[in-house]
Amino acid sequence: MKNAISIRRKNRSKRRKRSMKYRSKRTVVDGITFDSKKEANRYCELKLLEKSGEIKNLELQKKYILIPAQRIDGKLIERECSYRADFVYETKDGVVVEDTKGFRTAEYKIKRKLMLERYGIRILES
Repeated sequence: MKNAISIRRKNRSKRRKRSMKYRSKRTVVDGITFDSKKEANRYCELKLLEKSGEIKNLELQKKYILIPAQRIDGKLIERECSYRADFVYETKDGVVVEDTKGFRTAEYKIKRKLMLERYGIRILES
């Protein structure tokens, strides 16, 4: 029995590092880890726009609750459904919620519609 366990442990250590689901590559900029190079590049662009004064109050990974958690008698029945925007910032025209997308999943499409219905916000996709 010990041999079987030690073989499984050896095989586990030989496994390759898992790649990202949609073949994106995690990238670090200014000590912040981004899910993709595209998102990291967009962050750099937005930082330049913020320095030039074209945008202000740049926020990363802002959370919006789309459907609150459901509880019955204090017991959690369903967890909340939320959306995390890659970037939120202000322009002279108002607040912009931006998401850097390489691939639009079915889940994202539903959350995009819920953002519009619940908050009246159209997500800018870059």
